Amino acid sequence: MHQNSAIISYLQANNILSKKLDRAASAVRKEVMEQVKNAEQGATRALNYLSCFTDEYHDVCKKQGREDARFFNGVVRLLRREDIVGEMLRIYFDEVFRYRTTEQLEYIKQWLLAGSVHIASSSLTKEGFAFATAALVKGGLNLSMQISALASDSVRVAVLGASLYGVVQKAADSAYRLHIQFPAYYAALYTHELEMMYFLIEPVLQRAGALEGQFTSDSSLVDIIRRMIQ
Repeated sequence: MHQNSAIISYLQANNILSKKLDRAASAVRKEVMEQVKNAEQGATRALNYLSCFTDEYHDVCKKQGREDARFFNGVVRLLRREDIVGEMLRIYFDEVFRYRTTEQLEYIKQWLLAGSVHIASSSLTKEGFAFATAALVKGGLNLSMQISALASDSVRVAVLGASLYGVVQKAADSAYRLHIQFPAYYAALYTHELEMMYFLIEPVLQRAGALEGQFTSDSSLVDIIRRMIQ
């Protein structure tokens, strides 16, 4: 999948020098700063491992080890061309539709249709509606939020340690925020071993106010879905 190829190349942190020279200087500077930040965070994460033999850092090391393993499991799934973005979105809608009735789902569907947003689902089972809505949102997503840095179609370039660990730390921080903001969604992603990939879609969900979708009104959820696909 094209999106997967883009996501995979996020792990190739040194492609910034290959940017076209006609890019705006401010945009290039922003990406340079992001790479520097990744390297700094990665260096801190790597240094934590150097303290693994002390009692004070034992728990930190165990936690980082679990995060690293689950992150790389997500990478392997990307390499296998699994649609993890679509799956994370489907899980999200599973959660926000979980306690809504068929009548509420019909209301949401009709209001989306009224706003020229067509849900390709003849079934209003929660599972079917969640799958259809996730497909709609994924089709309209502008994944440039994280993928702008995922610059190459090749996965043969080696990833440098500090930059890579910066990405892992970013993913861990994102997962932790989700754990605080939407525990049920975090738990569902964790069950599917996807919580360390959540950082890929976090900006879209944050911008749309989607983390409030678990408790919001039906009309507000309609607005959230619209914002997710804009």
